[in-house]
Amino acid sequence: MAIGPVMVDLKSTELSDDDIRRLSHPLVGGVILFKRNYDSPQQLGALTKAIRAVKTSPLLIAVDHEGGRVQRFRDGFTRLPPMRKLGDIWDRDPRRARKLAREIGYVLGAELRAYGVDFSFTPVLDVDFGESGVIGDRAFHRDPQAIGDLAHGLQLGLRDAGMGTVGKHYPGHGYVRADSHTEVPVDERDFVDIDLTDLIPFKQMVDYGMTAVMPAHVIYPKVDKKPAGFSKIWLQEILRKQMRFEGVIFSDDLSMEGASTEGDIVARAESALNAGCDMVLVCNNPEAADELLAGLKWSVQPASVVRLTRMRGGPHSLSDRQLWETARYRSAITEIGLLAGAQRELALGPDPTAPRG
Repeated sequence: MAIGPVMVDLKSTELSDDDIRRLSHPLVGGVILFKRNYDSPQQLGALTKAIRAVKTSPLLIAVDHEGGRVQRFRDGFTRLPPMRKLGDIWDRDPRRARKLAREIGYVLGAELRAYGVDFSFTPVLDVDFGESGVIGDRAFHRDPQAIGDLAHGLQLGLRDAGMGTVGKHYPGHGYVRADSHTEVPVDERDFVDIDLTDLIPFKQMVDYGMTAVMPAHVIYPKVDKKPAGFSKIWLQEILRKQMRFEGVIFSDDLSMEGASTEGDIVARAESALNAGCDMVLVCNNPEAADELLAGLKWSVQPASVVRLTRMRGGPHSLSDRQLWETARYRSAITEIGLLAGAQRELALGPDPTAPRG
């Protein structure tokens, strides 16, 4: 069965009748989880199992779980530092920073996989120009080479855990002050300036085998009048042809103000898919999701199905108990705890190998 081109969200910690109705629609191929969908690791495991039972071809399950202020699951999961922390260490000791990035990637991926999540929308590859509040310490660094270096380390750890990578926000959101959640940002730079800075980490990660990209809802008028996520120039001419990227292209949330240039929700989805996106996201707006599912006419391309299938989590993920029994996991969470400068919260709840009284 083909994977549908739409990713939707859920209302709460359990599937409602409306959730099941939406997830059963042939256009739906994935689910993105938020903080409101999480209560405990055990509840998360039950939820992802229920989601997979809706269709014979299981839906993709994703989350924004970057670390720092963007980490949807907290209690019972390892608290991950903002990626800027790795950039600060890279300035003093690049080798240690790369190692820590890999350990963070492994813990991030292994904990999510233990409870049935396929992938996280990470890493952030934006260059920190000191302008964007919505990016801020989510960015690794100001130096594009450092970003590529650290993102590669994170990717290696994610791969060790059976998880792919989603680089965002192509071709770069860090230069503009406006927040695309609430405004339509415009980056007035020439392409050459973007190419020599913002695109460097994306090019490096394409070479390293990055599995997916999420474009920004930012307009770069010197290149195209459309936001990048709706632009054939950015997605097909530059990303696919020039950079030779062969992975998945996910739209950013079509409910964001930065996507409003394209019209209503159906027009936004059609514009993104026609520009080259494999899957579009509709978040925090169930009415818009229903409108999209009722109005979108789209035949899924075989190449998109192949690419999206590769986003499924690796088959050899460890359970919570198995994770606790590995020296690597215990060592990694100790390193992360030291990095945070405080006692870490117990990952995955209480140690499942400990005796029970």
